[in-house]
Amino acid sequence: MTQRKNYQLLLSTIGITVGCFLLALGLALFEEPNMIAPGGVTGFAIVFKKLTGIPIYLTNLIINIPLFIIGIMQLGKNFGWKTLYATVLLSFFLKIIPSTALTEDLLLASIFGGLVAGVGLGIVFKFGGTTGGTDLAASILNKNFPSFSTSSFMMMIDLCVVVFAGIVDKKVETSLYSTIALFITVKVIDLVLEGFDNPKAFMIITDKPVEISRKIMEDLERGVTLFNAKGMYTMEDRNVLLCVVNRYQFAKVKSLVYDIDKDAFIMVTDVSEVLGEGFKEIQNL
Repeated sequence: MTQRKNYQLLLSTIGITVGCFLLALGLALFEEPNMIAPGGVTGFAIVFKKLTGIPIYLTNLIINIPLFIIGIMQLGKNFGWKTLYATVLLSFFLKIIPSTALTEDLLLASIFGGLVAGVGLGIVFKFGGTTGGTDLAASILNKNFPSFSTSSFMMMIDLCVVVFAGIVDKKVETSLYSTIALFITVKVIDLVLEGFDNPKAFMIITDKPVEISRKIMEDLERGVTLFNAKGMYTMEDRNVLLCVVNRYQFAKVKSLVYDIDKDAFIMVTDVSEVLGEGFKEIQNL
């Protein structure tokens, strides 16, 4: 057990390190030199540097360390060492990586800056860390003002930073490009966390549950669960099958069910993640 925990700790440390490095690259090579501020503390730091000349790594530390202390006091030790480690490491990378624009095309900078930063943040989140900033500040605000959700506070903070960037730079385009970068970052984070191979959950109402279940288990090697239900219109007992498959088996399941029972009623939903036998192994990072 101790060896497994040490392995998970090492894996988390490596993952958060790589994620912070990629986030710093996105900021230093695309966003900061082009005055693109896609929300959060780092976005504010980019705008603040424009006003004062203070490096963004220093502003990131100055804001995040007090936030971390307040978070520990109000929220307990939920964020732990991973948040502190990621915050300090991000500032370290921002200090050593020179701010040099790989492109001066603002559209390309917002797209690729959002892409690289999104991959980095997604990896950090995937290994159980955060870089503090918006999510930590929003959690603290939610603790004090529970009528507003954490996501609402995050959206308001990011929106304020994006608008602030345009005001300071005296260009509405700055806010617009920052919005593009923010949107791409959020979408890429979701892709990293959920993956491209989103599983599909089938709920099948059929009069031939045994035949369909056997075919799914034999041909696709997927488990099937049977539920007993009642149709409220006819008040008759019905059989409901639940099965989760990967996206490549999606069409096969529909074809298989149709071949056996053309009158079956099928519902298909996207599943963000499946843990357990046949899918991802349950891990505690």
